[in-house]
Amino acid sequence: MDTEATAVAQRLRAGLERVVAGNEGSTFGVLVALLAGGHLLLEGVPGTAKTLIVRVLARLLGVGFRRIQFTPDLMPADIIGTTIFDPASGTFALRRGPIFTNLVLADEINRTPPKTQSALLEAMEERQVTIDGESHPIAAPFFVCATQNPIEFEGTYPLPEAQLDRFIVRARTGYPAEAQERALLARTVAGFDAHDLATAGVEAVAGAHEIVAAQAAVRATHVEPAVQGYILALAIASRSARDVALGVSPRGALALLAAAQAAATIDGRTFVTPDDVKGVAPLVLAHRIIVRPEAELEGGSADAVVARLLASVPAPT
Repeated sequence: MDTEATAVAQRLRAGLERVVAGNEGSTFGVLVALLAGGHLLLEGVPGTAKTLIVRVLARLLGVGFRRIQFTPDLMPADIIGTTIFDPASGTFALRRGPIFTNLVLADEINRTPPKTQSALLEAMEERQVTIDGESHPIAAPFFVCATQNPIEFEGTYPLPEAQLDRFIVRARTGYPAEAQERALLARTVAGFDAHDLATAGVEAVAGAHEIVAAQAAVRATHVEPAVQGYILALAIASRSARDVALGVSPRGALALLAAAQAAATIDGRTFVTPDDVKGVAPLVLAHRIIVRPEAELEGGSADAVVARLLASVPAPT
């Protein structure tokens, strides 16, 4: 067993849950996406700690961190950078954009037009960007955490399917339980300030090399052929499922595999179980499934489709 990878995951989880109240599910999703080497989409109404989760993670990791506030007038060059002419040398020099870091917070990603959203595609998929025909690599680890409000639609641009498919996990933040919210109020009265995480004692518990090593350990997690077959069966079943216009792609099946490996590592195991697959399936599959419009009018949803798949596709024993 790679005890160090599990220890890193547990330290990060403890640090997140110590600060963020009532979002254990989204905390798990953050760790799964990070350890699987993918990217994360956080959805939730305003005030449910989406940005705070990413800021806390950045301090716990102690890596390079940049926040990009997505707005209607944001341009692709504002994200990836551009070349500028240097009169002194008579040459063009690269001015790197904020994408050149380890952890990127793409805040309110659906508030910018698709042209600017797509500037992230190459970086998320290839870990590089192309500026004026020249490719520039992004150092590992590289983790994009995007946030969006699923309720407010005015002045927003829904993410296209190709963009959604680049997020290995879509996690949702929600309201904490009454006891947790009461504790949050008491903690604030006692002096906790979410805007000053250093004073709150949030310090790095892992570094870049540890994250890269943990991601390698996740990729080495054993997956029995029967469990591989279960993942494939879920993907295939989604394509012919009732109410579905577009099911899970092969990339989605690979994402489910990687997420299940990450879940096993978080749980301290070197092998994946069917329960690992079931635990991450809603996080990985729902945003990759397009429900038929007529089914949506009748209250159907991708989450309901995933629930039906998990109930109907036999899991190996």
